[in-house]
Formats: sequence, structure tokens, C-alpha cells
Amino acid sequence: MTSARSFGNYDLAAAIADLIDNSIKANATRIWITIRFNAADPLVTIVDDGDGMSEAELHAAMRPASTNPTEERSPDDLGRFGWGMKSASFSQCRKLTVLSRQYGAASGAVWDLDDINGWSMGVLSSDEVAQVQDEHLPTDHGTEVRWSNCDRLSEGGRISSDAFNELVAHARRTLPLVFHRFLEGKAADRPKLSINLNGQALEPFDPFYMSHNAAVPLEEETLLVSGAPVRIRPHILPHYSKLSDTEHEKLGGNEGFLRNQGFYVFRNDRLIVHGTWFRLAKYGEMSQLIRIGVDIPNSMDEIWKITVDKSDAQLPTPLRNRLRQIVDGLKGRSSRVYRSKGGRIDRPGKVPVWSRYTRNNEVTYRINSEHPIISSLLSSGEGPLAATVINLIQSNFPVSAFVDDANLRPENISQTVASRTEMKALLDVTIPSMLIANDNDLSAMIDELRRTEPFSANWPMVKEYLDAKGWK
Repeated sequence: MTSARSFGNYDLAAAIADLIDNSIKANATRIWITIRFNAADPLVTIVDDGDGMSEAELHAAMRPASTNPTEERSPDDLGRFGWGMKSASFSQCRKLTVLSRQYGAASGAVWDLDDINGWSMGVLSSDEVAQVQDEHLPTDHGTEVRWSNCDRLSEGGRISSDAFNELVAHARRTLPLVFHRFLEGKAADRPKLSINLNGQALEPFDPFYMSHNAAVPLEEETLLVSGAPVRIRPHILPHYSKLSDTEHEKLGGNEGFLRNQGFYVFRNDRLIVHGTWFRLAKYGEMSQLIRIGVDIPNSMDEIWKITVDKSDAQLPTPLRNRLRQIVDGLKGRSSRVYRSKGGRIDRPGKVPVWSRYTRNNEVTYRINSEHPIISSLLSSGEGPLAATVINLIQSNFPVSAFVDDANLRPENISQTVASRTEMKALLDVTIPSMLIANDNDLSAMIDELRRTEPFSANWPMVKEYLDAKGWK
């Protein structure tokens, strides 16, 4: 039982997610999660209004390795090994208490790692269940799982309130992602799920942001692997200029867009793995908007090598070639989203950074000296040096290398501002000089920004920047 504490790679959010799987299997429509600091001795309860268990079913569920992972299961079963509740719970606590009601009859059982004597499990009477149950446990049917003596949370008996709050915040960010289809009511053949964490309802977080009008869901494809269907649907996320700061931060997650690109594998509508390329591609700036949904049934667990904690999987060999083809095609589409946002010189009424000249059938590209930022630099005290540097850059543009790349690898070419951070830094530097150039006329400065690249091509984000400063 102590060894079970090391099964998988659980954190608090992943452990709670494993118990939510059980609630979903039990047809729950409401789940209440409470994570209490409890004077640095954390206490966690997960309550659902599912079918509940009889005393015999509860005792069977408490048995280690209670199911055979190779047996055929119900299509909506989110478990596999019969270890989920035990391994998830013991990864966080030393005492696991489970209370359940079915048709009004109450039963309870306890595993305490500090009091296992000859494999004896504590059994609670219906009166004892009534005395200790959480207020949310329904009187007719439902289940409560309680973790106490949470030594893995309290790090040897001590945890600061800040560290505890960060654990809770991480769970609040993670669970809406893992179960977003259930929270949206889009999971197959089941009603919408409600999850309440510490008194606050969790709102679904769709990693593909399909509700945004700039998101691009592509055509779905179904492949058969060992006779089972695997559904694949790629998505291109909106460019950063079309997202608010809050939307951009949420979609990027803790590690940013770069680390969250790639495959999102769902098993029975539950997110298992996300932000991986399965070694089919490299993480890159131009592919950071690509997210590919992959839906698999639970009959493929062994082929995908789903781990006990449902945090990892391996891509089956029969899928590798086709998915590599899909990825290669998508990288071009993702990079075009970036390339279309900057560097254009053919937009009427806009001030480009580069100008194109044709003379005697020769084409020349030169930096536009009338661009407000460049003009301001040339008219400053550093003007002569700046003019020399600009001439040096434009006279030594690597034409041959560019032509080769444009012919052979056009999808890999990117020469634009690649993030909101870079765009904000550019605005921070540009606006003061633009204000001076426009005699501190805010309206004139904003009009000039609107027709100047790269700000014009990214105007929604620029407008948000201006609005945040109170400049309408």
C-alpha cells in the first residue's frame, strides 16, 4: 500500500482529476471539491451526486488493483487498472476515507497507512457515516472521498499558506482544461457536468478556443487503428493580435504558447496528454498556434500505453506517418498567420517599413525613411550614424539566401513580431517619439499609428494597449 504512493506522477490537480473520473463513471452531474488549509494540515473532500455504491461495491472498490486492465470495459469507463482512487489518494495523503449512499443506505470504509494491521480495513456503520459526512453528500445516492493526514501536500507536516494557495490555484486552472467537454455539455451521451471548487463553479476552458471567430478548426479525419476509430481534428489558434491579454495568458498557460503547441489526446472526452509533438516535430515559434485534437476510445489504452495517472501516452506506430504528414501541412498554415501580420508593402494608405522600387527591370527593396519611427531616428542627433547603419543593412540584404529559402522553404520564413510582449515593447518605445512628432496631439498620434506598420496589421492588440492607458 505504501508502494502505491509512488505509482504515477500525480500532483494535487492530477489526483483530484482521477477521482472526478470515478464520479463521471458513476453518472454524477454535480461534484463538490473542498481543499482546506486546516492550520497547515490540509484536508481534501470530493463529493458527487452519482449512483453511489452498496457496501459490497464499496469494499470491492477499496481493494487494491480491483480490476483487470485487459478486460473489456464500458465505453464510458475512464479507469483502467483499478488503482485510480487508491494510487491518486495515497499520492497525496496517508488516510483515505470513502463514504457512499445508494438508495438511501449508507456505507463507509477507511484505509489508514499508519494503522494497517494484517490488511484490515476500517468499516464505518451507517450512523458513523451520518456523523462525519460532508454537507454536500446527497441523502439518497452519491459518494464522498476524503483525504486526511496529507503529508505529501504539507511537505512533512508544514506548508505555508502561499504554497497551499498555489496548489489550489493550479488545480483551479487544470481541471477546467482536463474536463472542459464535460463542463460544456459536449461529452458524448451524458448531461452537462458541474464542478464546484471551494465554493466557486469551474468554467470550462477549451484549449482550441473554438468560440473565438478567429480560431480555425480544420477538417476532421478518422483513422482506423486495430479496428478502433481515432478521430483527428487540427486547429489554428487566433493570432495574438486578436486576443485580449487575459485570453492570451489563459491560452498560453503557465509555460506559454511555445510549450503548449502540438497534440491534445482525449480519451472518452477526457484530456489525457497535451502540448506534445510525440517526437514528430520540433517546438517552434511558427508552429505555436497549432493544436491537434486526437480522440481515442478506452479500448486503445494498451496500444497507447496510458499510464496509471493518465498523464502520459505513447503514439502507436501505425499513426506516426499520417500524423507527421498532417503536422507538416499545418506548419505552413500556422506560419502564414504570422507572415500575414507584418512586412507587407502593398496595403493602400498604410506606411510600410520597407519600400519596393523598380528601375530598368531591376527590383530593389529599401528601408522606408518616411516611416515615423525611422524618420524620428534620422532627424535625431544620431541621424548621420543611423543613416549609415540603415544604408549598410539595406545594401547588404542577403538576396540569394532569401530567394533560396522562398523557393524551397517558404513556410519556414518568418520576419514579424512574434509575441504580444515584443509588440508592447515596440509600442513603449515608439509612442513617446510619435507624440512629440505630432505636437503632443493624441488623436493625430493614434491616427498615425493606425496607418503605420506593423501596428496597422495588429490593430486590435494596439487598440487594447491604448485603451489600457486611457487613450481612446
